[in-house]
Amino acid sequence: MPKQPALFLDRDGVFIENRANYVCSWGDVEFFPQALAALARIREIPYKIIVVTNQSAVGRGILSWETAVSLNDRILEAVREGNGRIDASYLCPAKPGTNDPCRKPRPGMLLQAAQEHNLDLSQSYMIGDALTDVQAGQAAGVRQAILLLTGRGAAQAQMPQAQHLPPFATFATLSAALQQLFPHA
Repeated sequence: MPKQPALFLDRDGVFIENRANYVCSWGDVEFFPQALAALARIREIPYKIIVVTNQSAVGRGILSWETAVSLNDRILEAVREGNGRIDASYLCPAKPGTNDPCRKPRPGMLLQAAQEHNLDLSQSYMIGDALTDVQAGQAAGVRQAILLLTGRGAAQAQMPQAQHLPPFATFATLSAALQQLFPHA
Protein backbone atom coordinates (compact mmCIF):
# COMPACT_ATOMS: atom_id res chain seq x y z
CA MET A 1 0.00 0.00 0.00
CA PRO A 2 1.50 3.39 -0.94
CA LYS A 3 2.43 5.77 1.83
CA GLN A 4 0.23 8.80 2.45
CA PRO A 5 1.38 12.31 3.40
CA ALA A 6 0.27 13.91 6.66
CA LEU A 7 -0.54 17.32 7.99
CA PHE A 8 0.83 17.40 11.53
CA LEU A 9 -0.64 20.06 13.79
CA ASP A 10 0.40 21.18 17.22
CA ARG A 11 -2.69 21.94 19.31
CA ASP A 12 -2.17 24.72 21.85
CA GLY A 13 -1.37 27.99 20.10
CA VAL A 14 -2.39 26.54 16.72
CA PHE A 15 -6.11 25.93 16.90
CA ILE A 16 -6.74 26.70 20.56
CA GLU A 17 -5.25 29.46 22.70
CA ASN A 18 -2.19 28.73 24.81
CA ARG A 19 -2.61 29.22 28.54
CA ALA A 20 0.22 30.36 30.81
CA ASN A 21 -1.00 27.89 33.45
CA TYR A 22 -1.74 25.15 30.88
CA VAL A 23 -5.01 23.94 29.43
CA CYS A 24 -6.25 21.98 32.42
CA SER A 25 -10.03 22.05 32.02
CA TRP A 26 -12.68 22.64 29.37
CA GLY A 27 -13.03 26.18 30.76
CA ASP A 28 -9.45 26.85 29.61
CA VAL A 29 -10.23 25.92 25.99
CA GLU A 30 -10.73 28.79 23.57
CA PHE A 31 -10.61 28.10 19.85
CA PHE A 32 -9.03 30.67 17.55
CA PRO A 33 -11.92 32.24 15.59
CA GLN A 34 -10.55 31.18 12.20
CA ALA A 35 -9.28 27.75 13.19
CA LEU A 36 -12.45 25.65 13.18
CA ALA A 37 -13.51 27.02 9.78
CA ALA A 38 -9.99 26.44 8.42
CA LEU A 39 -10.00 22.84 9.63
CA ALA A 40 -13.46 22.26 8.13
CA ARG A 41 -12.28 23.68 4.78
CA ILE A 42 -9.49 21.07 4.48
CA ARG A 43 -11.64 18.16 5.59
CA GLU A 44 -11.29 16.35 2.24
CA ILE A 45 -7.54 16.81 1.63
CA PRO A 46 -5.73 13.55 0.72
CA TYR A 47 -3.52 13.86 3.81
CA LYS A 48 -3.84 12.30 7.23
CA ILE A 49 -4.51 15.09 9.74
CA ILE A 50 -2.66 14.31 12.95
CA VAL A 51 -2.32 16.31 16.16
CA VAL A 52 1.05 16.08 17.97
CA THR A 53 1.08 17.96 21.26
CA ASN A 54 3.42 18.26 24.22
CA GLN A 55 1.37 18.18 27.42
CA SER A 56 3.98 18.76 30.10
CA ALA A 57 1.32 19.60 32.70
CA VAL A 58 1.03 15.82 33.10
CA GLY A 59 4.76 15.33 33.71
CA ARG A 60 4.77 18.32 36.06
CA GLY A 61 2.01 16.73 38.17
CA ILE A 62 -0.50 19.51 37.40
CA LEU A 63 -2.84 17.30 35.39
CA SER A 64 -3.47 13.56 35.36
CA TRP A 65 -2.88 11.57 32.17
CA GLU A 66 -6.55 10.55 32.16
CA THR A 67 -7.70 14.17 32.39
CA ALA A 68 -5.28 15.25 29.64
CA VAL A 69 -6.55 12.50 27.31
CA SER A 70 -10.19 13.24 28.12
CA LEU A 71 -9.71 16.97 27.55
CA ASN A 72 -7.87 16.32 24.27
CA ASP A 73 -10.68 14.00 23.13
CA ARG A 74 -13.22 16.73 23.89
CA ILE A 75 -11.20 19.33 21.94
CA LEU A 76 -10.96 17.00 18.94
CA GLU A 77 -14.68 16.25 19.19
CA ALA A 78 -15.36 20.01 18.99
CA VAL A 79 -13.24 20.12 15.81
CA ARG A 80 -15.29 17.24 14.38
CA GLU A 81 -18.56 18.94 15.40
CA GLY A 82 -17.33 21.97 13.45
CA ASN A 83 -17.04 19.65 10.41
CA GLY A 84 -13.26 19.30 10.74
CA ARG A 85 -11.38 16.03 10.55
CA ILE A 86 -8.63 14.79 12.83
CA ASP A 87 -7.43 11.28 12.00
CA ALA A 88 -5.24 10.71 15.06
CA SER A 89 -3.63 12.51 17.95
CA TYR A 90 -0.51 11.95 20.00
CA LEU A 91 0.16 13.49 23.39
CA CYS A 92 3.55 13.56 25.08
CA PRO A 93 3.29 13.93 28.86
CA ALA A 94 7.02 14.49 29.46
CA LYS A 95 8.19 17.69 31.08
CA PRO A 96 11.11 19.66 29.63
CA GLY A 97 14.59 18.32 30.30
CA THR A 98 13.61 14.65 30.44
CA ASN A 99 15.09 13.74 27.02
CA ASP A 100 11.91 11.80 26.28
CA PRO A 101 11.90 10.90 22.56
CA CYS A 102 8.24 11.93 22.21
CA ARG A 103 8.76 15.46 23.53
CA LYS A 104 9.19 18.02 20.77
CA PRO A 105 11.74 19.17 19.55
CA ARG A 106 12.40 15.44 19.24
CA PRO A 107 10.46 13.81 16.41
CA GLY A 108 9.14 10.79 18.34
CA MET A 109 5.42 11.52 17.96
CA LEU A 110 5.78 12.15 14.23
CA LEU A 111 7.88 9.01 13.74
CA GLN A 112 5.39 6.92 15.72
CA ALA A 113 2.50 8.31 13.66
CA ALA A 114 4.43 7.61 10.43
CA GLN A 115 4.92 3.99 11.43
CA GLU A 116 1.35 3.46 12.66
CA HIS A 117 -0.35 5.20 9.72
CA ASN A 118 2.04 4.34 6.83
CA LEU A 119 2.99 7.99 6.25
CA ASP A 120 5.40 9.58 3.80
CA LEU A 121 7.15 12.13 5.99
CA SER A 122 9.01 13.63 3.01
CA GLN A 123 5.65 14.82 1.61
CA SER A 124 4.19 15.89 4.97
CA TYR A 125 3.86 19.23 6.76
CA MET A 126 4.29 20.22 10.41
CA ILE A 127 2.51 23.33 11.70
CA GLY A 128 3.12 24.71 15.17
CA ASP A 129 3.55 27.88 17.20
CA ALA A 130 6.96 27.11 18.70
CA LEU A 131 10.45 26.54 17.40
CA THR A 132 10.29 23.09 19.00
CA ASP A 133 7.46 22.25 16.56
CA VAL A 134 9.60 23.40 13.63
CA GLN A 135 12.57 21.41 14.95
CA ALA A 136 10.49 18.25 15.43
CA GLY A 137 9.19 18.50 11.88
CA GLN A 138 12.66 19.10 10.48
CA ALA A 139 14.13 16.23 12.52
CA ALA A 140 11.39 13.92 11.20
CA GLY A 141 12.21 14.93 7.62
CA VAL A 142 8.93 16.62 6.71
CA ARG A 143 8.64 18.51 3.44
CA GLN A 144 8.00 21.80 5.22
CA ALA A 145 7.88 22.97 8.83
CA ILE A 146 5.72 26.02 9.48
CA LEU A 147 5.65 28.43 12.40
CA LEU A 148 2.38 30.22 13.07
CA LEU A 149 2.52 33.66 14.65
CA THR A 150 -0.45 32.77 16.87
CA GLY A 151 0.09 31.46 20.39
CA ARG A 152 3.79 31.79 21.21
CA GLY A 153 4.80 32.00 17.55
CA ALA A 154 5.41 35.75 17.20
CA ALA A 155 7.77 35.74 20.21
CA GLN A 156 9.41 32.50 19.09
CA ALA A 157 10.10 33.90 15.61
CA GLN A 158 12.13 36.71 17.23
CA MET A 159 14.36 34.39 19.25
CA PRO A 160 18.02 34.24 18.12
CA GLN A 161 17.70 30.46 17.83
CA ALA A 162 15.20 30.93 14.97
CA GLN A 163 17.97 32.37 12.79
CA HIS A 164 20.09 29.24 13.22
CA LEU A 165 17.48 26.72 12.07
CA PRO A 166 17.11 25.56 8.48
CA PRO A 167 14.62 27.80 6.65
CA PHE A 168 10.97 27.49 7.64
CA ALA A 169 7.80 29.31 6.63
CA THR A 170 5.79 31.60 8.89
CA PHE A 171 2.11 32.47 8.63
CA ALA A 172 -0.11 34.77 10.68
CA THR A 173 -2.77 32.11 11.34
CA LEU A 174 -3.65 28.49 10.76
CA SER A 175 -6.18 29.63 8.18
CA ALA A 176 -3.52 31.53 6.21
CA ALA A 177 -1.14 28.55 6.26
CA LEU A 178 -3.80 26.08 5.15
CA GLN A 179 -4.98 28.42 2.38
CA GLN A 180 -1.42 28.54 1.04
CA LEU A 181 -0.81 24.78 1.36
CA PHE A 182 -4.22 23.65 0.09
CA PRO A 183 -5.62 26.48 -2.09
CA HIS A 184 -8.15 24.24 -3.82
CA ALA A 185 -9.52 22.56 -0.71
